Amino acid sequence: MVVGVAGGTGSGKTTVADASLERVGRERAALIPHDAYYRDLSHLPFEERVQFNFDHPDALESELLAAHLDALCAGQPAAVPVYDFATHTRTKETRRVDPKPVILVEGILVFVEKALRDRFDIKVYVDADADLRFIRRLQRDIAERGRTMESVIAQYLSTVRLMHLEFVEPSKRYADVIIPRGGFNEVAVDMVATRVMAMIENINECEA
Repeated sequence: MVVGVAGGTGSGKTTVADASLERVGRERAALIPHDAYYRDLSHLPFEERVQFNFDHPDALESELLAAHLDALCAGQPAAVPVYDFATHTRTKETRRVDPKPVILVEGILVFVEKALRDRFDIKVYVDADADLRFIRRLQRDIAERGRTMESVIAQYLSTVRLMHLEFVEPSKRYADVIIPRGGFNEVAVDMVATRVMAMIENINECEA
C-alpha cells in the first residue's frame, strides 16, 4: 500500500507522515520524502543554483520516484537519493529503502504528477494557514538547511508563494482526506493510521 501525503511548505506533512509511521509501526512502514529527488544542480555555478525554482514540478525527478515505488511494490529495494540542501546538489550516497507493507511518500508536489497520484492508494492533504506555514519554513531552512533569513524571505516571495498558488493548492482536489490545522491534528492522524492498518488487515485476510 502506498500513501501520499501532500500539502504546502511548512504545513506539517512530515509531522503527519512520521506520526503515521509510528502508529502503523516502523517494521511495517517506510517513509520516502519527495525532496530527496531534487535534480542535481552540481553542473551550475552556486549563484545560479540559489536562484533555481525548487517549487516547480520540473525541479524534481518524479519519474525516478515512480520507478522506485514500482520496485518496492514488486518486492525489490530502492536506492533513494540523498540531497544536500545547503549546496543544492545530490550527494554520491543513497539510502536503501526495503519493501514494507506500507510506503509513505510526502512532499508538496506529490499530487501534481499524475504518475505519482496513480500509484497512491490513499492521498492525504495536510492544510494549514499561510502565515504558520511560512514561519515553520523560515525556522526549518535556517536551522536545518543553512539559509539566511533574507534568502528564505526572498525565495518565498519570488517562487514559493507563486508555485503554491499555481500547483500545490489546486492539487488538494485529488486528496481522499484533508487534515486541517496542520500536522498536529492528532485525531485526524489517528483516523488515517487506523484506516491504513484496516486496509493492511483486509489485504492479509484476502491473501490468507
